Amino acid sequence: MVAQAQEVPTVHLGNFDHFWNQQGEWVEAPNVRRGGESGVQRIHNDDGNLLYAKRQIGHVYRSFFHPFGRPTVLREQDALLALTRLDVGVPQIIFCGAQRDPVHKWRALLVTHALDGFVELEQWYAAGERERHGEALHERFLQALAENLARMHKGRWQHGCLYMKHVFVRVSGEGEFAKAEVALLDLEKCRQRLTARSAASHDLKQLRRHSSFSESDWRKLVYFYEAAFGSAIKGL
Repeated sequence: MVAQAQEVPTVHLGNFDHFWNQQGEWVEAPNVRRGGESGVQRIHNDDGNLLYAKRQIGHVYRSFFHPFGRPTVLREQDALLALTRLDVGVPQIIFCGAQRDPVHKWRALLVTHALDGFVELEQWYAAGERERHGEALHERFLQALAENLARMHKGRWQHGCLYMKHVFVRVSGEGEFAKAEVALLDLEKCRQRLTARSAASHDLKQLRRHSSFSESDWRKLVYFYEAAFGSAIKGL
């Protein structure tokens, strides 16, 4: 006889089966890794608002505190809540939970609001938005990105997978009044480090390797970052 599934407590209210049974378009087809599978679907809530549901089966990480495995969406939930408190732009959680029983693997689910109006940075560049809005707005974007990263790192949080495709931008207003907002996605590998400097060094060097920023743009980003962080980071 299979024991009744047990839910992992979370700070969010909601019904696991309600969200698990909803189906939508795959925006990230399930991939097999970490001993299970994980993928992302677009779904809608009862009001018709767009949500993103990360679905996982047997997709876990192991650590000193979780030697037998813990669903990676629960680690992502921890990061989303912490970064929200640090005023870092991240998606808003609607629901997060996980279930397992003695026979079946973990089933885990993270549902977040869509980032209305935000565009993946690489797509934003490819669409010519930098040229359309001008260099003054682009500098404001670089400053917003730097300040978000500095707030995250000063809290000792390391993104762990900081590629350009995980940086999103939204522009509101026009001309000199235009504002650039930044949001970070895919926090599945996010974790706290012992020091803010170690988190900063890892993420910024990773972003440099996996970005198409020109040397001039990178120097501006580093300038804004070090001003927000409060000190220089070696090797940038």
